[in-house]
Amino acid sequence: MIKSELIAALASENPHLTQKDIERVVGVILDQMIGALEGGGRVELRGFGAFSVRSRPARAGRNPRTGEAVKVRAKAVPFFKAGKELRARLNGD
Repeated sequence: MIKSELIAALASENPHLTQKDIERVVGVILDQMIGALEGGGRVELRGFGAFSVRSRPARAGRNPRTGEAVKVRAKAVPFFKAGKELRARLNGD
């Protein structure tokens, strides 16, 4: 499912809201989640899962085409851990 499909599904379940209002709500939710992660925080959606940020240290890499050594800088990457309810539904428990 992509963002536009999510908005369409929410619009069909909530006919009293306009498409534009739903787009705005989804945008605000995603912006708040991104802002929390940018600040080093964690976003937890009970039953669904938790988003957090993990840091990867700098390392020496290799260019696959030339075999030349390349420095890869340290970076922060998003991490998702599925919640108990989500895992149970996916596994048919």
